[in-house]
Amino acid sequence: MDAYLAVVSKREVRNYEPRAIPDQLLARVLEAGRASGSSRNRQPWRFILVTDQERLRELSSGVAAPSNVVRCRAAICIVLTNPKATFDAGRAAQNMMVAAWSDGIGSCPNTPVDAEVVKKLLGVPNEIALVTILSLGYPARGEPRPRPREDPSRVLTRIDRLPLAELSYRETYGTPLARL
Repeated sequence: MDAYLAVVSKREVRNYEPRAIPDQLLARVLEAGRASGSSRNRQPWRFILVTDQERLRELSSGVAAPSNVVRCRAAICIVLTNPKATFDAGRAAQNMMVAAWSDGIGSCPNTPVDAEVVKKLLGVPNEIALVTILSLGYPARGEPRPRPREDPSRVLTRIDRLPLAELSYRETYGTPLARL
């Protein structure tokens, strides 16, 4: 799939087929996170891959929408050795979700509501920050699906986003930015 198409067409998937994701595809997703840009190349992120269904059920108790994690086939917990590096974590998460999407795998970021429970389940030390848990799986019927040959301009007409003209402008020296 074209990178631009993967970025503009990526949608959250919350219901998944019961089939497993092959290890080589999970490795590609993790590599996409590892390859993310990082401030001063500090690479503060660590990724904890969970594929055991019982463990996923246990992890679901620590997120805002437990059903996303209960129904997924794999989850990647993104933790940070530097709790202030949340931008780097977001970059890694987006890379992983777009890479998954380009391979036909749906995903959804899940907000930890009880990080301490999740960290305890995973054996994560207190000084390490839990940022998000990405749920992953092949989209179930009725969920958005990647379409590798779709025209990106058609995708952009269907998404519920503000028009580009309303949220961007070209800066001109000496002209006040009244639209913000």
